[in-house]
Amino acid sequence: MDFASTRDAALARLEAFVETAPRYGRERNFVKPGHPAVSRLSPAIRHRLISEDEVARRVMAAHPFPVVEKFVQEVYWRTYWKSWLSLRPQVWTAFTQDSIPEPARAREVEAGRSGNPIIDRFARELAETGYLHNHARMWVAAWWIHQARLPWQAGARWFFRHLLDADPASNTLSWRWVAGLQTPGKTYLARRSNLETYIDADWLEPLSEGLADFEHPQARLPDSAPREEIRLPELPRLEPDPCLRTGLWIHEEDLSVETLDWDHLAISSIRALGQASAWHIHGASPSRRAWLQAALQDAAQRTSVKWNQPVVMNSPMSLERAVLDWAEECGLEQIVLMRPAPGPLADEWAALQPRLETAGLRVGLRDRGEDLDCRPLARAGFFGFWEKVRDRLQAPGS
Repeated sequence: MDFASTRDAALARLEAFVETAPRYGRERNFVKPGHPAVSRLSPAIRHRLISEDEVARRVMAAHPFPVVEKFVQEVYWRTYWKSWLSLRPQVWTAFTQDSIPEPARAREVEAGRSGNPIIDRFARELAETGYLHNHARMWVAAWWIHQARLPWQAGARWFFRHLLDADPASNTLSWRWVAGLQTPGKTYLARRSNLETYIDADWLEPLSEGLADFEHPQARLPDSAPREEIRLPELPRLEPDPCLRTGLWIHEEDLSVETLDWDHLAISSIRALGQASAWHIHGASPSRRAWLQAALQDAAQRTSVKWNQPVVMNSPMSLERAVLDWAEECGLEQIVLMRPAPGPLADEWAALQPRLETAGLRVGLRDRGEDLDCRPLARAGFFGFWEKVRDRLQAPGS
């Protein structure tokens, strides 16, 4: 499978998918070789080579909304998870600070030696491609938690290392949901009938002995599942100063900054700085690192063309040192960037921002309008969120 690592490739993939988008609702759950029913755009959307709004509106422009509503809804699940977590960043913090060690059994499963041929097949696919169909992710997570009785945190870390679309919000919160923590009292169990219905029959036949593990699943209920309270109802505003000599920092959380209007700022230098420290700390797989490097390179090239100036790309182990050296080299007075959502970059940014200000650099954060619109809608469950987003998407002139 090919996963677009440039904006042009992602747009081309979107155009190819538009024709088949009406079939998505009835075919999306089927796990087949090559995954022909889904868009395979999740890495590009997660890192904003293209945005959720951009994808949704292109599909809606080509087809009546009821025909493609299921696809558009699924695109906005990613927005919902990100918005939900941004209101409750303590959930990500608790996950990263969890000291539960990874059991030896977990390492065997990750290596494709679980003893269940179905799970082993999915483990190999994840390692080889950096991707799993969403239905397969649910089955693996359910088996991991409720059958193998392994810590959900270890499973979430495993996926986060390998998935090209690894997202702190959707990955962490989906694993919490399967474990019965995200919606207290509700777990997800993978059942034999579900696998037999949705896995390609020819693919499943030689692995069928693994179905026994899914015959009578028993939920492993969490000891407690407190409802997470909103801790950050408002985002701190850091408006850029248009009069200062400004450096624009491109990072892997938003790789299409050239699609926004920056004309009001005196941008004199641009850097594409990847967060290699997080790739190292979280154990990003070689394929994930390669995809991120390629996507950053593409962002640097596109931005260079837009501003008609060279864009230096780097993935330093120390972002602080890289940014400070850049500011000194170019005589910058201000650094501007897209606001990182809760995750590794936001963690590092929380420590970096005051150090930049101490060094005499003003900091400016920018948000996409759709993120600001959607964030306050994620105070409760998805379907209330979706009703409001659907109305916004369909509003005349939107």
